[in-house]
Amino acid sequence: MKMKHSLTAFASLLFLFMAQMAQTASAQLPDFTELAEKNAPSVVNISTKKSSKPAKQFHRPDRNKIPEIPEESPLNELFEHFFGIPNLEGMPDKFFNNEAMGSGFIISADGYVLTNHHVVSGADEIIVRLSDRREFTAKLIGSDKASDVALVRIDAENLPAVTIGKGKDLKVGEWVLAIGSPFGFDHSVTAGIVSAKGRSLPTENYVPYIQTDVAINPGNSGGPLFNLEGEVVGINSQIYSRTGGFMGLSFSIPIEVAMNVADQLRTKGKVTRGWLGVLIQDVTRSLAESFGMEHPHGALVAQVIKDSPAQKAGVQIGDIIVSYNDQVVKRSSNLPPMVGSSSVDILAKVVVLRNGEKMTLSVNIGELQDDQLASSTTFPGNAKDGAEGELLGISVKNLNAEERKKPGVSDGGVMVSKVTGDAAREAGIQVGQVIVMLQNHKIENVADFREQLKKLQRGKPAALLMQEKDGSRWVTLAVPE
Repeated sequence: MKMKHSLTAFASLLFLFMAQMAQTASAQLPDFTELAEKNAPSVVNISTKKSSKPAKQFHRPDRNKIPEIPEESPLNELFEHFFGIPNLEGMPDKFFNNEAMGSGFIISADGYVLTNHHVVSGADEIIVRLSDRREFTAKLIGSDKASDVALVRIDAENLPAVTIGKGKDLKVGEWVLAIGSPFGFDHSVTAGIVSAKGRSLPTENYVPYIQTDVAINPGNSGGPLFNLEGEVVGINSQIYSRTGGFMGLSFSIPIEVAMNVADQLRTKGKVTRGWLGVLIQDVTRSLAESFGMEHPHGALVAQVIKDSPAQKAGVQIGDIIVSYNDQVVKRSSNLPPMVGSSSVDILAKVVVLRNGEKMTLSVNIGELQDDQLASSTTFPGNAKDGAEGELLGISVKNLNAEERKKPGVSDGGVMVSKVTGDAAREAGIQVGQVIVMLQNHKIENVADFREQLKKLQRGKPAALLMQEKDGSRWVTLAVPE
């Protein structure tokens, strides 16, 4: 009997302990009700209409080629249904309206609204619907494809504007909340945490994205991302998905980037970005070892654009940019947003690692133009007159006069004529590419290349700068023992 009472008492204590633990865990979870209720009126639904011509590829077939079908036959109705399409040839052009939907949020009481560029791009009409069901036809103030930010304005006053926060102050693991119109469901609220910061996406160079696991779907684009203080810290912009729906990877534009773009669109009607004039790549572990670095970091310069601010300041191919205006460059993807957000015609302090030594350069930042892109170059796969460089699993040849006219190779380099090593193939080296540097030494010809091969350390990685059709790229190959 005594044992039974002891077990009952233990069970009661265990139940109380578990209930207390559950209550404690519940108390630690954030309550989003007040935040959502307060900020929902500042979030808008955006719908657009785009006019498009119908394609003129549908033609009614020649009646003479259709077999005679009895009028009472059920097949007659079937043929009329499928082949009774009016012939569009010779008819006046007609336009059809395509509708799209997204989100946005009010940033000022006098009607300015932020959203995504891709939400309003190409729209003939932009409709903004508020939480109180009022609708306005918005005016497009400006739109910037590079940052995916657009600014529109509606003719209204005393609107509830959001409070602007600081995306840079977010911490990984911090709770955030999104409000938007996924699939047209207005003012849907979803929450999650910050998964990462400063993310670079393959097609985006000037936005250090905030990655979250907040559920974002089509229609959320352009909506705000809030912190627990009720401040907007980002614009929900993209998802990574294999299905077209949410898969736990959502990306938001930091609000500082968006507001900078919005201010420029409002005051100047366009966005200007700083331009350094270099093509860069990440420093891998093997590249870091080949350059004598303790650990990989920085942005490795693969090409310096002619007459660019970088060239005028003395930046060289093979330099590793480790700092920009006292901001540490951990990865190559960190640099473009830093430079892009800089004002034009200012002196920027750029710290580079060159031959193991740090150097500080002053660069007068230029303005990025649409045509300031690397020239594409295609190299012929001529493998004749090869000179062996089998130490690295490749053979090379001198370039002839015609080959030296190609952009980027006229002042030196040797052409790959044969790839014999597995490591070289895995590194992406192909016949026709041009080697312009080996271990920070500019290659002039085959004899020069052979001489530099002799200086390589056995058992260590060697860095080669390859001129490709899309620019330049550093690769590493292991030197055999």
